[in-house]
Amino acid sequence: MAKTALVTGILGQDGPYLAKLLLEKGYKVYGMMRRYSKPNYEHLDYLGITDKVDFVEGDLNDEASLINLVRNLRPEEVYNLAAQSFVGSSWDQAKLTAEINALGVLYLLNAIKFFSPTTKFYQASTSEMFGLGNTNGYQDEKTSFHPRSPYGISKVYAYWMTINFRESYGIFTCNGVLFNHESPLRGIQFVTRKISDGVARIKLGLSKELRLGNLESKRDWGFAGDYVEAMYLMLQQEKPDDYVVGTGVNHSVKEFVEEAFKVVGIDDWHKYVVVDPRFKRPAEVPDLKANAAKAKKILGWQPKISFPELVKLMVEADLKRYEAKK
Repeated sequence: MAKTALVTGILGQDGPYLAKLLLEKGYKVYGMMRRYSKPNYEHLDYLGITDKVDFVEGDLNDEASLINLVRNLRPEEVYNLAAQSFVGSSWDQAKLTAEINALGVLYLLNAIKFFSPTTKFYQASTSEMFGLGNTNGYQDEKTSFHPRSPYGISKVYAYWMTINFRESYGIFTCNGVLFNHESPLRGIQFVTRKISDGVARIKLGLSKELRLGNLESKRDWGFAGDYVEAMYLMLQQEKPDDYVVGTGVNHSVKEFVEEAFKVVGIDDWHKYVVVDPRFKRPAEVPDLKANAAKAKKILGWQPKISFPELVKLMVEADLKRYEAKK
């Protein structure tokens, strides 16, 4: 009989990649989504799996809906990928961010505790929790948290609640502290997709400039399709634990811009890029870089897509999107 998995955030970036992986492994996949009048299946369509996922209604803001879902499905694995995940918006929507990212996780864990205690639970944690925390230039499982946004703060709450349910109730819960991971499915408001989309528009003559914030911020960028494999592997271990996942190499926003323009054959990118103060955050996180030694050793996980390959993949996908509209 097929194993069952409930994936929240099924319409986002990571949900479709994870669902595809689980389906390939023979799982029955339930994708949780809020009640939409017109749900957007674009990302699932992109991977060709829309008709293979069983969609169920639920909302991290509504504890009753989560209780009903867990009680009715009793899934063997739950992957909580749903979140208000745009860091920039978390200052303007701090309350909403806390309700979804922090309390929503508590509601989901309580549902598992009371109605399906053998369910294995994965929590999508984030490198933004580290903020200014640093260990010899890297962040790993022992690095202290110093979040610099309401988003990062809300995720720290969820991280510790996940551990608390593991230690207090013996539930199999794991935190995947994933560093920035991108793909052609990344939302347009995120800087990497903003760059790939903007460069595609400039190349095709649809735009003359690309407006960005801080070009000096450095991030450890990997491919989302690689990172969902680490999520899956965490729930296949004998013992639950928390893992940092990243490439161990970081690049500045400026380097991402340079690489993106290189893909379309434009060398002098400076004349197209405008630094706009409106896009700078109240508190910046200057430098994030993962030490994923534990994940590599215990999970046997390795990133497959390099930074230049990732940028090329995203820019070419956006070029195809615009060319298809002609």
